[in-house]
Amino acid sequence: MDELVSLCKRRGFVFQSGENYGGLQGVYDYGPLGVELKNNLKNAWWSSMVFERDDIEGLDAAILSKKEVFKYSGHEETFSDPLVDCKTCKSRWREDLVVDKKCPGCGSGDLTEARPFNLMFKTPVGPVESEEGFAYLRPETAQHIFTSFKNVQDSTARQIPFGIAQIGKAFRNEINPRNFIFRLREFEQMELEYFVKPGEDESALDYWCEQRLLWWKKQGIRSSSLETYDVPKDELAHYSKKTIDIMYRFPHGLEELEGIANRTDFDLGSHTKNQKDLLLSAQVTENEESTMRLAAQDLEAKTWYVPYVIEPSAGVDRGVLAVLNEAFAVENVGEGKERTVLKLKPHLSPIKAAVIPLKKNKEELVMLAKEIKQGLQSLGIGRVFLENTGNIGKAYRRHDEVGTPICITVDFDSLENQTVTIRDRDTMEQKTVGISELQQLYISALK
Repeated sequence: MDELVSLCKRRGFVFQSGENYGGLQGVYDYGPLGVELKNNLKNAWWSSMVFERDDIEGLDAAILSKKEVFKYSGHEETFSDPLVDCKTCKSRWREDLVVDKKCPGCGSGDLTEARPFNLMFKTPVGPVESEEGFAYLRPETAQHIFTSFKNVQDSTARQIPFGIAQIGKAFRNEINPRNFIFRLREFEQMELEYFVKPGEDESALDYWCEQRLLWWKKQGIRSSSLETYDVPKDELAHYSKKTIDIMYRFPHGLEELEGIANRTDFDLGSHTKNQKDLLLSAQVTENEESTMRLAAQDLEAKTWYVPYVIEPSAGVDRGVLAVLNEAFAVENVGEGKERTVLKLKPHLSPIKAAVIPLKKNKEELVMLAKEIKQGLQSLGIGRVFLENTGNIGKAYRRHDEVGTPICITVDFDSLENQTVTIRDRDTMEQKTVGISELQQLYISALK
């Protein structure tokens, strides 16, 4: 983990937020390369969920939420961690981190009884602060998908089964954020709520577990680094009938990368039953259609039901940490020398190609390098970087460290013969190609 943290700061992936003021625990900023990697991971998820399927729609819901949403969802009552205080060193710990009834900080056994601590952030709404005039910063992106279910269904004419996908920020007042960007107070989620008929939920859960494992492998995660964990009943969230966690071997140990939960009809049912203008009844008639805001109709049986939902929910930040850890390698390159390299999948690499003029002060080389860079950039595949430092060896090492798949060197032969040298990140092999071939070779190299 220390090597990853060092690389992330040195090369501009992730910084401690507000570091010049001592930082804020559990909050991080993504730097120039980190934001590209993060966006590429989100784009890969969005493409697989929305663009490549015909049964999922997208949503971008608000972060601020009326308190009633999380009252009726059960979060006000259940979304909490049991905490203990150490009377000796005055520290506070989650109960599950306390071993043998000893303080993890000082080792004292003088601890208080555990008591619940709600993890949701409150914020005042309006010009006057009051106990009633507040909203929550959402602790998950799911609830606004549920409250927007009928709007999405009506506007798209979707029939069950279908899903609603969302990527967005969530906030949890974690008592003990830890392990770099693994557990944060401000984080980002990639969540799908996939609605099915009751009775079809168990097979849908199995289907989505398989799909999500395959997707992570396409992001460069080895099978040997992944496991599935059937969450025991006494550890399930309040809304879950069954949850399968996809576990990854992070630098600090085997932990959850993504959870796939069978939320049954808990959420849609709760929001329906607890709103005065809505009605949930086994004897609903067609004339009461307008009141069944969060229900769906079985067109064959002409009956109404509240859909069940399967939820694959992945943390973006945990995903970034996983793909960085999986891609990170230190290799012997001969003569007692080593190189650090990120063997990221090309579609995730923050920089797709670096164009390097052999000498930074040679105007003709720099001008040609800029033309090549602009031509590749215009293809719209991703960021192409002009590395105008004049030191080829250092440029190669820098781009190995940040995961750039190919480097393109513009030298004096380029001016005479219209050729460039392409270097492959993983093999370090170099070959000379014509500039006229470059765009097609670039496209092929990034597949």
